[in-house]
Formats: sequence, C-alpha cells, structure tokens
Amino acid sequence: MTLAAATNENLAEISNVLIYSAMAVYTLAFLAHITEWIFGSRSKVGRTAAALTTPRTAAVKVQVKQAGGTAVLDKPKVITRSAPGERNVPDGPGAAGGTVKGDLYGRIAVSLTALALVIQAGGVVARAMSVRRVPWSNMYEFSITFTTVVVGAYLVFLLAKKNVRWLGLPLVGTVLIDLGIATTVLYTDSDQLAPALDSYWLIIHVSTAIFCGAVFYLGAVGTLLYLFKDSYEKKVGADGKPSAFATSVMERLPSAATLDKFSYRINAAVFPLWTFTIIAGAIWAGDAWGRYWGWDPKEVWAFITWVAYACYLHARATAGWKGRKAAVLALIAFACWLINYYGVNIFVDGLHSYAGI
Repeated sequence: MTLAAATNENLAEISNVLIYSAMAVYTLAFLAHITEWIFGSRSKVGRTAAALTTPRTAAVKVQVKQAGGTAVLDKPKVITRSAPGERNVPDGPGAAGGTVKGDLYGRIAVSLTALALVIQAGGVVARAMSVRRVPWSNMYEFSITFTTVVVGAYLVFLLAKKNVRWLGLPLVGTVLIDLGIATTVLYTDSDQLAPALDSYWLIIHVSTAIFCGAVFYLGAVGTLLYLFKDSYEKKVGADGKPSAFATSVMERLPSAATLDKFSYRINAAVFPLWTFTIIAGAIWAGDAWGRYWGWDPKEVWAFITWVAYACYLHARATAGWKGRKAAVLALIAFACWLINYYGVNIFVDGLHSYAGI
C-alpha cells in the first residue's frame, strides 16, 4: 500500500484544535450529567425492602367484550430476576429519577456529548487527512479514535432507545481522562507510517481492536455498577439502611439483574470479534516479520485478554459462577485489556514499540 510522503501541518494543527475543543464540550457534558444526578437525587424514593422480594404489579386495562360493558383486569409487571439470588427488582427510572429538571439536564448532557463527538470525529478525520492514512498508527491516534468509537457506541445505544443514560457520567469522565493523557503524555506529531505498519492489515487489525475495546469498556462499566447495585440490593433486602445518598443514586440505576445481563450480552457479542482481531494480528505478523507468533509482549497480553474473557464467558455458563464471581472475572479481563492498551506499549520493549510514545 503506497502512502503519500508529505504531511499537511495545517490539517494536523486543525486536528489538535478540534480535539481540544471536543474536550471543552465534554467537560460541559460532564457537568451537565452531574447536575442531572443532583436534581434527580432530590426527588423522594418510595421503594422499600419489600420491593426487593415482592414483584410489583402495574394495572393494565384489558377490554373484554361483554353484554353490558367492559372488564378491567390487572396484569403483573414483568420484572427481571436477579442472577445471584431470589430477588425480583424493577429497574430504576434512570439518572433523572423522574424529575423534570433532572431530565432536562440529562437531555442537555446527551446533546453536548453528541456535539463533542462530532467535533472529535472531525479532529480524527483531520488527523488522517494530514498524512493521508488511517489515524491509528501510534498511541495518541489510537486514543483519540478509541474514545470516539466509545462515545459513538454509547449514543447508538441511546438512539436504539436502550435505557443506558446511566452510562453517561462515567463514560464522559473517563473519555476526558483518556483524552487528557493522550494530549499530554502520549501526543505524537503527525507523521508517516513505520515500514512494518505500511499494510492493509493496519486497517483490518487495529480497527477491530479499537471497536472491541470500546465495547469491552461499556461492558466493564456495566459490570462495575452491577457490583455496587447488587450489594445495595442485598443490604436493603436484609433490612439494612443505606445512606440517603446511596439510596437516591442506586434506586435510579437499572436493577442488578439488568446490569448483569447488559454486561454479559455485549461482552459475549464482541468476543468473537476479539478472536478475529488476534487472528488478523497473527496473519499481519507473518507478512511483516516472517512468523505468525513470536511471544512478543503485545501478542502475549492480547492472548491473555482473550483467555480471561473466555474464562468469564465459560463461568457464566457454569451454575456456580454466576453473579459477583463472574463479574469480578469480567473486570479482571478488562484490566488485562487495559494493560495491553497502555502498559505494554509504554513500559515494555518489543516489536510493537512503534505504538508507544
């Protein structure tokens, strides 16, 4: 694959300005999400410990033709059963908690997040145009592209009318941290590819790795919140008295069962693509270095990550490894991905050192 040798410094500078501008808008979105939770926490929570053991019912009018009128029947509300125990808990109303002000600030936060995504995507495209290649040949470019895909995946879930606005606050916060590290510690001037990267496999292998990491991240956030919500449900179910703040926040999240199901489904869905990522990397290594596998640190940690997620999925299919044990394993698997993302590139020497800072 032949690439142009020149670098357009003007486009590279425009890319930097757009990335910094996106960070400013993400900061406003972060503040809006915090405000959303604050206003939501002011509304009273009427749920009690009885709700953790007794399914709620919602009246649903069913018209039945009779000689003299209609009959109204009550139909039980469908509630997800929690994986680790007997609790049947309805989902919370979301970050806003049903308040008008909370919902308003939540919508503002999502709108700002979408605006920041557009600006950031423009920065990624400008970076690519500045050297006429895909924008993920080093850690800085990988980071700005990765966070773009993460936010894009989150907004796609929202557009699909999934109840995932609870992801907004941790997502925007960690995106800001990642972009902060990228623009300070990991920043690399726009330049041409190293010879080993000059291959169409760069597009295939790295793009799938970026997408997998973005989805694994969403699963990890859901898993972490599951652990908090599961502990809360257990405490309330045992007639405990959580703090007013914990009650206000936790009652607005989906149930532990829903969070558990969300994390498992997206981790399971993306795992085959991660398998393909490793296979594609091996094929690329064969073309670039004359061997498919050489136990390079990057290859080793990619495989360790694959094994960790494989163990998690296997554990979920095993009766004794549902709930918290499997959740901890999922977080360990994502930690392995983070080590592969940051640790190996920055702190370990190997054939993939070109991806470092």
